[in-house]
Amino acid sequence: MQSHLLLMAIFAFFVSLVFAVIAKDTLRDQLRFGALMFGGFLASAIVLGWLMYPFPLS
Repeated sequence: MQSHLLLMAIFAFFVSLVFAVIAKDTLRDQLRFGALMFGGFLASAIVLGWLMYPFPLS
């Protein structure tokens, strides 16, 4: 697997799934909370990636 974005999305999905199941009781609340967390993880990772773009590794 070469896509870092795909790997990040898979990781964010599973972390959001676990947090939603642990934090909320009803299925509707779990789905809403999990979707918000998933979107937040992806958005923050993309924004942080763009912020780090000007800084080279070497």
